[in-house]
Amino acid sequence: MKKTPQYVITLLALCLPTLLPAQIEEFEEILFGDDEQKSEIIYAPEALYISEVDSLLQLFQVQNYLTIDDACEPSEESPYYTDEQLADRLSRMPTRIDMPYNPIVRKFIDRYVNRMRKTVSLMLGSSNFYMPIFEQALESYNVPIELKYLPVIESALNPKAVSRVGATGLWQFMLATGKQYGLRVNSLVDDRRDPIRSSYAAARYLRDLFRIFGDWTLAIAAYNCGPENVNKAIRRSGGSRDYWTIYQYLPAETRGYVPAFIAANYVMTYYCEHNICPMLTTLPEHTDTVVVTRNVSFNTISKFCDIDINQLRELNPQYRRDLVNGLSEPSTIRMPMASINKFVDQEDSIMNYDALHTSSSHTYTAVEDTQPKSTRRSWSRRSSNTSASNNTTSYGSTSNSYYRGSRYGRGRGTQQADNSSNNSRYGKSNNKYASATSKSSKYTSSSSRGRKRRG
Repeated sequence: MKKTPQYVITLLALCLPTLLPAQIEEFEEILFGDDEQKSEIIYAPEALYISEVDSLLQLFQVQNYLTIDDACEPSEESPYYTDEQLADRLSRMPTRIDMPYNPIVRKFIDRYVNRMRKTVSLMLGSSNFYMPIFEQALESYNVPIELKYLPVIESALNPKAVSRVGATGLWQFMLATGKQYGLRVNSLVDDRRDPIRSSYAAARYLRDLFRIFGDWTLAIAAYNCGPENVNKAIRRSGGSRDYWTIYQYLPAETRGYVPAFIAANYVMTYYCEHNICPMLTTLPEHTDTVVVTRNVSFNTISKFCDIDINQLRELNPQYRRDLVNGLSEPSTIRMPMASINKFVDQEDSIMNYDALHTSSSHTYTAVEDTQPKSTRRSWSRRSSNTSASNNTTSYGSTSNSYYRGSRYGRGRGTQQADNSSNNSRYGKSNNKYASATSKSSKYTSSSSRGRKRRG
């Protein structure tokens, strides 16, 4: 008999406090070396913290599509295996990337199979949602398929994960790197949370890193700390391009990153040998996408297409404000096939309803360029014969303030100097702002004429 989703969440929540003392540690000391023992601090990736596990339990798909397998008899403890046995298993894994065994790797394997048993069970169930996407993206760029386990240590397979430094999504892209690889990030959309787009971007990024270093282990390290830090470690080591040779020159977190990746590959392959039961996955019904060219809210889609708004958010995590901004550019919405059919049949009604009932912040307000009919005397210090220039100055200042301060968040007097950089940064999409600014220049110039000193 399968347990209900609510029972599963309650059971896992009760189990998590027992993991808390072990998993909230940001680092731990390990002993490395045979002849001369050295105490060394290694930082664990953030996905190994309890906060990441807790956020997994709040995902719609975890609450609705994962169940405990009664046929599997879990154990609270993992059998002990010798170093030779673990090394032999790693050597038999069908991988292009070298998976060496050493005491550091052992430390992370023990962490997964002992302290994080419930977490591994949860990730094994969630992997059925994402692994086909990862594999297809990696294969399309001819990079090793075993890199599909990189999100296990990056985000614990949580598409909404955000690190303490702002890295976001399954693959934990930083904002600048994400934009470099074509991921949109603005107030309404964050493609770093899109499992498909981010997976293809990550595959491209990993391929480019391999082209730089010619070694997959170094490429993985560079994915974590950046190619600059890996190059520094190479120079400090005397030019070596072996990861374990430059290991001591890498940042502390990166020293634990590659061993954690090897351990993740191990535990996601040999979980049965450690008596870890994966949660059963009931795959949701087949989904498809529609493209919209007008803005539409999740609330309206949920109302017309008979889909839970939480499921809509789960299928479209890239939209940050429950709004699909199709007016800016054609945008996709992913839904189950039944909801897709309803959307297609009622598309005009949905769009019209949304336009009438949903307020949008993207509005244009016209300002009449006429002096208000008022007999009240202005409090301006200027004489009455300069009132026209005062009005012109007011409109000119408002226009420039809108484009300089409100739109770009910059102070006055910087627009002209930054025109070239804005155009190169924002491309064609910035032309309308540039043209609007040029139109406002005539007011600015006339206002300057109205500011002549009185004799």
